[in-house]
Amino acid sequence: MTKLAISIDDITPHPKSSVKVLDRCFRLIDTFPDIKFDLFVPLAYWRTIPSPSESICQSPMKISDFPEFCETIRKLPSKNFEIGIHGYYHGIPGVSNNDEFKTLSFNEAKNKFHQIFAEIYAANLRDRISPIFRPPAWRMSPDSIRAAFDSGISLLTLSPKDYAQQSYEGAHKSFGKFTLYDGNPPFDELSADISNHRKYEIVYHACEWDKNYLSLEMTSQLETWIQERLDQLEFSFLSEIES
Repeated sequence: MTKLAISIDDITPHPKSSVKVLDRCFRLIDTFPDIKFDLFVPLAYWRTIPSPSESICQSPMKISDFPEFCETIRKLPSKNFEIGIHGYYHGIPGVSNNDEFKTLSFNEAKNKFHQIFAEIYAANLRDRISPIFRPPAWRMSPDSIRAAFDSGISLLTLSPKDYAQQSYEGAHKSFGKFTLYDGNPPFDELSADISNHRKYEIVYHACEWDKNYLSLEMTSQLETWIQERLDQLEFSFLSEIES
């Protein structure tokens, strides 16, 4: 059997990168009641570069300022949803909408994780958000990796691509537990043959401007792909697998 892990990045209070994508998840749950999703939440989403213009945020979207968003996350069935961390701002304000952890020193990263956990507590989600970390835009400095471990992160979910691996400088290999994704539609086609895969990890986005957005079309493609391989799959959270 192949362990199948499906995750969605950038679940935020932003109207174009929001919990609306959960409608797609529940459609799949209707078909596959045991399916599992990992949702990755930036704690204070702040996109400052207008590219595309619809993505820009006037100020940090701290989740504690959006009680309806937090209540939606809190009430998701734990059987089907695991919640992870996707940075604090997600980007570098005034510089980039991504790469928040790409160049941080150890102390800078420690401070960032302190902000993250403080916001989780402020949002009263400490019992719902797990210490699973996916760096925004996949990049993460070696010092950030060491700071993640020191801050209590139990799992890193990372990219196998060269541009991301270069930022890790191999530090993730001594972290302990990490995963590397396998499919990132439409950039990576879903594998037709998974017979040699111990696990298969698929990543999507909640951002409606992102090509990797879990749209209705992509949901239908995923549903068909799963249905054709259902007897080979075991639905899993990322915390239940590792590379």
